[in-house]
Amino acid sequence: MRIVLIRQRYRPDGGAERFVARAAEALAAQGVEITLVTRDWPENAGDMRIERCNPRYLGSVWRDLGFALCACRRIRTLAADLVQSHERMGCADIFRAGDGLHRSWLAQRRRTMGLLGRVRLRLNPYHSYALAAEAKALTHPGLRAVICGSRMVRDEIAAAFPQTAGKLAILYNGVDCQSFHPGVRGGREAVREHHGIPREATIFVFVGSGFYRKGLAQAMKAVALLSPPAGLLVVGQDRHEGRYRRLGQDLGIGDRLWFVGRQTDPRPFYGAADAFILPALYDPSPNVVLEAMACGLPVITSFSAGTSELLEEGETGFIRDALDTGGLMKACAALLDPARRATMGAAARRAIEPYDLRLMGERFVTFYQGLLRARAEDG
Repeated sequence: MRIVLIRQRYRPDGGAERFVARAAEALAAQGVEITLVTRDWPENAGDMRIERCNPRYLGSVWRDLGFALCACRRIRTLAADLVQSHERMGCADIFRAGDGLHRSWLAQRRRTMGLLGRVRLRLNPYHSYALAAEAKALTHPGLRAVICGSRMVRDEIAAAFPQTAGKLAILYNGVDCQSFHPGVRGGREAVREHHGIPREATIFVFVGSGFYRKGLAQAMKAVALLSPPAGLLVVGQDRHEGRYRRLGQDLGIGDRLWFVGRQTDPRPFYGAADAFILPALYDPSPNVVLEAMACGLPVITSFSAGTSELLEEGETGFIRDALDTGGLMKACAALLDPARRATMGAAARRAIEPYDLRLMGERFVTFYQGLLRARAEDG
């Protein structure tokens, strides 16, 4: 089987990019031949063949549009059984809605904005382009399937685009349970000592770049309501990091807030933490939730994070509204109890094992085979 994947660029801490890399690895293990059409991807791409589309651009609209046009031309020259796009473009057999619906993201953003901010959002040309590209990707006649990483995304698409009925499939992301496991706690003391984190502190770890969308401010406000020495460890990068550091000072938690920047390997930081928090404003299928569960951490996240569906309330984690500071604080307070953390962390590990990366590869191959059989039957 020959599959062409389309993803514009790679960021080592990007959830969608890491999904593509992991999916390609899992599919290759199942004997699938993978070609990746991309603008920018590391040379050591494993078993994938790389086809580069890197037209010049000026601004975000031309960046995305130029790549879409180039990629759609390129796939016509490639031998493939199926083409799966991870970008909003109308030329693939399969669209993986890994970024969710742009209209849903804008709706969540408007919750945090005043009138002027909403007007600016509406007038931004990139959002107009993204909405149009999204509609094109989901309505073009050659589309055979839409892969959704959560029920949340499936329901959003079904409501906004009724013509996708019968094409929506839920395939959750996978996690390498051999790589992410409770044994990462073996380096706990070394990581804490290196970053000046007190040994006795209860540490909540936040992992993700793009702090606004991932809900860092809400995580900080929730932790600020806890008594010391509870603290927050932030793994990720954002161009407004200074603003969040100042917020930490204003909240009075500057001495129990640690920023460690972007990390290509987050495992040592899961190991150094006691619980995981991600009150995302909108995140369709955050891999970090799966990683934290696989490492044996109880999880606090939001209803607008798709993989919250894999949690059992009060058993493996807590789910709250992204803007419910009081509710998030109470969830954090419940995890100050070491015995409860241990019980919930062990349950989280057990709950995530069915989503091991190897099993994800098998599910995707079965899904592709079903599409090919249906296409053959259609003639």
